[in-house]
Formats: sequence, structure tokens, C-alpha cells
Amino acid sequence: MKLDNLTSIDQIRDFLKGSQAVAFVVATSKDERYQFVERLLSRFAYSRLKRPEKNVVIEFLQKVKGYSPQQLSRMNRRYTEQGQLRRFQKTLNGFEQRYTAEDIRLLAQVDKRHDTPNGFMVKKLCERAYKDFKDQAYKRLSEISVAHIYNLRKSTGYIKHRSHYEKTKSPKCLHIGERHKPRSDGKPGYIRIDTVDQGDFDGCKGVYHINAVDEVPQYEIVVSNVR
Repeated sequence: MKLDNLTSIDQIRDFLKGSQAVAFVVATSKDERYQFVERLLSRFAYSRLKRPEKNVVIEFLQKVKGYSPQQLSRMNRRYTEQGQLRRFQKTLNGFEQRYTAEDIRLLAQVDKRHDTPNGFMVKKLCERAYKDFKDQAYKRLSEISVAHIYNLRKSTGYIKHRSHYEKTKSPKCLHIGERHKPRSDGKPGYIRIDTVDQGDFDGCKGVYHINAVDEVPQYEIVVSNVR
């Protein structure tokens, strides 16, 4: 049996108890669900039903269409008053965008010029540009709130004007921990250090020699130390 073939309250009760095999297809759109509710209310003359029978119908619609009791109460009241059930979709225009892309560009320029000062300072700069220097481009920004300045700084347009991109640099090979002879290029100051440990004798530490030689002028310093 299909949902549209349910013609009595007893059949709906059996369906809710799970004793009635019913095949049904879930409506894919809100308009289809509204149409189903309207057909059901009309078929059972909902306004003339007794309260227990109305509760059965409400429980049935909750189960097969997923509506809350509050939603069904509003739909039933609308059907009773108007004799039909139609979905009214309220479309809002949303918040009117007061600050244009040009305003955001000007804000980005002000921040860039003054190294992104605090919002209060930006507001004063815009007020001065409009009132003292009669620059009409700053008219809307002169009336902006300090809090909204921070909102505009998060916008895509602002980030686009303030972002700075650098080309990826090619990786450089850094020689870390390499040991090799220094290249003096004929300049003094590159010193070679040689060390010699004379060894121990009868448990006493021997002499330790340090020989430092400049690679270019061959200037040599020898230091000996008893450890």
C-alpha cells in the first residue's frame, strides 16, 4: 500500500505501530512536501477531526515528513484559515553594502602610507581628508566606525591590495661542517695551526706544542705549554 492509499485513521495507526506495510517515497523539495500535507489534511477533513484523531495525523506527518509539531501547527492553522496550503518564501535583500570597492582601496592606501595605524587614527585621517582638504573620495570613510575599519581590513578586496608576493627563490647549497684548506687568495690572515703532544713521562704530563703559521707571509708563532 502507498501513502496516498491511506484513507482512514485506523490505517494510519497501524502504520505508526508498524503493523501496516506501506511503501512511500520521500519528497525531494519543500513544495512537494507541502502538497503532500495539503492532500492529507484535505482527505481526512482535518478541521472536523476529534483531538485524538488530529494527534494521530500530526504524529504521522512528523514521521514521514520530518516536520516539528510547531511547524505542523502553523501549517494546519494556515490550511484551516485559507482552505489551502501554500509555501511562502520570504526573500531578503540582506545588508546593503555601504562601503564600495573604491572605499576599501582607499583604506588600503591609507594603511600602507601610514604603516597600518590603529582604527581611531585611520578614522581621523579620513575625516581630515574629507573635511579639511575637501576630498570627496573620503566622504563615506569619514563616517566609518572604528570597529568597522577592522572588519574591512579582513575583506578580500583589502587583502588583495595589501598583499605582497615574492617570487620563490631557488634553494642555495650551504656548506655546513665541511673541512677543507682555506683559500687565501694571496691575502694574509689565514692561519694554519699544528699541534704536537710530547707525551707523558713517569705519570707526569708532557709538553704540548702549538705552532701557528700564516699561510701567506709564513709568519710563525710557537707556543709550548705543560699541561
